[in-house]
Amino acid sequence: MSEPIRCWPTSDPAYIAYHDEEWGRPVRDERGLYERLCLEGFQAGLAWITILRKREAFRRAFAGFEPEQVARFGERDVERLLGDAEIVRHRGKIEAAIANARATRALRAAGRTLDELMWEYRDHADGKELSRRLKAAGFRFVGPTTVYSSMGACGIVNNHRADCWVRDAVEAERAKV
Repeated sequence: MSEPIRCWPTSDPAYIAYHDEEWGRPVRDERGLYERLCLEGFQAGLAWITILRKREAFRRAFAGFEPEQVARFGERDVERLLGDAEIVRHRGKIEAAIANARATRALRAAGRTLDELMWEYRDHADGKELSRRLKAAGFRFVGPTTVYSSMGACGIVNNHRADCWVRDAVEAERAKV
């Protein structure tokens, strides 16, 4: 029996599980969207498998990616995170994750949610406009490539190959949103 067709070649069980069970499935909760936006930012310049392998450490380091908690992080937390060898130790990316928690909270205070903002761009062909809107709202490390990757990770767009074995299932889940 042959392996099912996936969007990228891999034999890594964690990567296979991520592709088959998570990537492209709709994410509508604030914490989940914030987490994926941050992780895509940390991934910039690195292989996604690096971030995937460090994901649980990121969750521990960033209070489970609860925006309210991360928004309260200060300089002592930045220094703590810079010393954490289990995550990507990049000051700009760490500070961006904190700024993005604050921006998420500010959106909510203004009567808007991250979910509403991001899902307005359902099926957009790139992340340029959403990137611009996120930056205007105070988000950092959210260039068009990072944003578009987040859109694919969260099911806002379906980036599975046409012949990928999970594409139709992902599309069915997206149709329910």
